[in-house]
Amino acid sequence: MDDITPQDPDNTTDGITNATPTPSQDVNQADEGIAFTNRIPLEELRNAAEAIRAELGKIIIGQHEFIELLIVALLSDGHVLIEGVPGIAKTVTAKLFARTLDTQFGRIQFTPDLMPSDVLGTSILNMKTSEFEFKKGPIFSNIVLIDEINRAPAKTQAALFESMEERQITIDGTKYTMEPPFMVLATQNPVEQEGTYALPEAQLDRFLFKIKVDYPTLEQEVAILQSHHDRKGGAPQKGIEAVLNPAKLADFRKQTQEVLIEEKILNYVAEIVVKSRTHPHLYLGGSPRASLAIMNASKAFAAIAGRDFVIPEDVKRAVIPVMRHRLILAPEREMEGMTTEQVIDMIVQSVEIPR
Repeated sequence: MDDITPQDPDNTTDGITNATPTPSQDVNQADEGIAFTNRIPLEELRNAAEAIRAELGKIIIGQHEFIELLIVALLSDGHVLIEGVPGIAKTVTAKLFARTLDTQFGRIQFTPDLMPSDVLGTSILNMKTSEFEFKKGPIFSNIVLIDEINRAPAKTQAALFESMEERQITIDGTKYTMEPPFMVLATQNPVEQEGTYALPEAQLDRFLFKIKVDYPTLEQEVAILQSHHDRKGGAPQKGIEAVLNPAKLADFRKQTQEVLIEEKILNYVAEIVVKSRTHPHLYLGGSPRASLAIMNASKAFAAIAGRDFVIPEDVKRAVIPVMRHRLILAPEREMEGMTTEQVIDMIVQSVEIPR
């Protein structure tokens, strides 16, 4: 009688062994040091993310989380609000990040007297043709740095709504499309409030992340001084090379969207956001846009880690930067000095991690 090797009925289809592991199997294999094969080729994407880190690391000391969140936002096709006190390299990091991309870069300094036409552009009469021609404003760029976004009045802030959400603007009934990639990096100072205009919740919701940049450590401060001394006054951007072009970025964004996220992870994301809407410490919770932002950012975190599937740790890394600017504390909790980050942590701790 011929020997017959028994097969696992749960891993066979018509006698053919199913060799494709599930994401949970992949995680177990990775933990055991066993190599597994991605369904999506992410090696080039991961290398590009490392190249951006390396280029910025030539000038920027520390700020590893800041840089990683910028890369994740870029892959997720999202905008970023950067908050921190003056002098901690918010603007410099944003400018150097733009230099790592082979794209157009524009900078707008928001001031109290800035008008919407100063940002979007305006129609000018051409004396030769006796027709009005639209002259595009500085918003028509790929990477746009807006310095001190809360310095401009609400009228000018509102001019950004359509461009940030729909990647287009409408002037005199004509639509003008923003050329991809289009990403807004906006900075604001949380300390000085004189002469500022707080961003409305509707505009805050259009930022994928709010990144809080802190002071460097003592060791990092020494390294900053040494780096500046070694450059002998040379411009920091001179040493930064472009490592990514728009065509390759578009491919990487498609790959990021294809990253697998299981239903139990989707339930995990949804439960966190839904709980924020009924939490007693919050006056305003997260919207469905927050859920989408967490999902997209989680995929990007997985992609730059070289994984083609999302795990709960990716979600946890995305939750705070996605939700900290979308939640409003209850007045009594705000008076007690509680922060939105503390409430988010409480919510995440209360939700069971999917296995």
